[in-house]
Amino acid sequence: MGFQLQREELLSGEQLQSMLAENPARAAQAILLAAKQGILEGQALLGQILLEGQGIERDEGLAFRWFGIAAQGGHVMARNMLGRCLEHGWGCTADERAAAGHYRMAAQAGLDWGLYNYANLLATGRGVVQDQHAAFALYQEAAHLGHAKSMNLLGRYLEDGRYCPADSRAAWNWYERSAHAGDFRGQFSHAAVLAERGNIEGALQWLECALAIGNLKFLRVSRAALLEAKEPSIRAMSDVYQARINTLLNKAL
Repeated sequence: MGFQLQREELLSGEQLQSMLAENPARAAQAILLAAKQGILEGQALLGQILLEGQGIERDEGLAFRWFGIAAQGGHVMARNMLGRCLEHGWGCTADERAAAGHYRMAAQAGLDWGLYNYANLLATGRGVVQDQHAAFALYQEAAHLGHAKSMNLLGRYLEDGRYCPADSRAAWNWYERSAHAGDFRGQFSHAAVLAERGNIEGALQWLECALAIGNLKFLRVSRAALLEAKEPSIRAMSDVYQARINTLLNKAL
């Protein structure tokens, strides 16, 4: 006998997310049923678990299709995920210009991730005409919505001062907020400020936090920066970062 759920069990996105954490395979069946019944949150979540292979066989092409269905129904995060797929070529031909269009729509709807992703394209000129001032404004909007990665990038713009009035104090505040919100780049930025202020113990603690969750690209760039540190204990963290890099590389083999 097949797995069955009542329709009312499928209406809560929070319930489905909770199920994913507890029992991915069971949640995948519930999400699939919800998606087929036309429930937007189920359609968007089905795209996500297909993209990640969470509780279901990974299928990027099918994920792209379900994101499209949910986006057509008005699901803003699914619209953002269509952009992600098009930017990176997940289940489709990469098309940064098309990705920018979807990010723009998600940003206009006020989605923090849409604001962030569209800002990234504007900042780098991928798929759109480069516009650092517009990127700054979008990062700022996303940061005020609580988006951790945007907080760190807003801090960089404020510290740099080329596309907005320079404000080091505000930049440091955003780095700290980003760190506490869980962004590993924000944690590294905050650690750098603490080290500059002479709080070496605090800096080391945040470097450890960034080390635990940072991706391979971040770790490599960060290790190079640590090698240039004046404080010996901070500089010694480069060896710890290298060890973590080696671990991640070995896992990938």
